[in-house]
Amino acid sequence: MVVLPLTGGCNCGTVRYEVTAPLVLASYCHCKRCQRRSGAAASPSAHPAPGSFHIVEGQDRLKHWKPNDGGEKWFCGDCGSSIFGRNLSHPDSIGIRMGTFDEDPGIRPSVRAFVASAASWEDLPDDGLPRYPRSRHA
Repeated sequence: MVVLPLTGGCNCGTVRYEVTAPLVLASYCHCKRCQRRSGAAASPSAHPAPGSFHIVEGQDRLKHWKPNDGGEKWFCGDCGSSIFGRNLSHPDSIGIRMGTFDEDPGIRPSVRAFVASAASWEDLPDDGLPRYPRSRHA
């Protein structure tokens, strides 16, 4: 049973957020950008219901990077922790990095995106999740 609000934040505690409604979806992204951002083979993100994700502390410490052909990547300007991504062209426009939740967010990734870019040094698990070569929104 998930207790709302869900809370989370960065490593140093400067940036804190809450999610006030149950999460809608969670996904793995295997794109090269997420590999470089996270240092891992895939990036798991949870997608909140519209209007339910709120920064409650440290808004002024957040930094972001906006590539020309993708969504914004938001991180703590003090410790560098990746907190969330935002791409307003997607129906589930916010992806909260699952490792930043304080407790179990009560949802598991149910899809894998950008598997055409999957890291060659780690096999994709045979987990039965739907796989998309690129964005699942294409």
